[in-house]
Amino acid sequence: MTKPKPKNPTSIHIKNKKAFFNYEILKKYTAGLVLKGPEIKSIRMGKANLTDAYCYFTKGELWAKGIHITTYKPASYANHDPDRVRKLLLHKKELNKLKKEKQEKSYTIVPLQLFINTKGWAKLDIALAKGKKNYDKRAAIKERDLQRSEAI
Repeated sequence: MTKPKPKNPTSIHIKNKKAFFNYEILKKYTAGLVLKGPEIKSIRMGKANLTDAYCYFTKGELWAKGIHITTYKPASYANHDPDRVRKLLLHKKELNKLKKEKQEKSYTIVPLQLFINTKGWAKLDIALAKGKKNYDKRAAIKERDLQRSEAI
């Protein structure tokens, strides 16, 4: 039995489509992730989900919760918890800026996209975001429907 071949590392782009619908994106950042061995293999296979993920600060560090990375079957005993909290890596200035803006204006920090860069490192695009109201969401749906009808 042969193992499935992983995709080209730079073609892995796992997106959080709900974030663009539920939030107004204000500013984007790219952060590194602290991962365990089998986790990166699962990401390279495209087995991750960002749908319910969010970020928060604890003791001056940024953490991501709700990122589901499926267990890597061949790892057997050395596997990881698929829903564990993962530390994000950013420069100190970026962390301080994010923390300040989050506290002052009560914004949310949301993961947008998980990808593998050209060096083979797993990166997470995060954004400072403001929650949309229901009428904003309805307007977005209406615009999308109009564009679809014009394209046909």
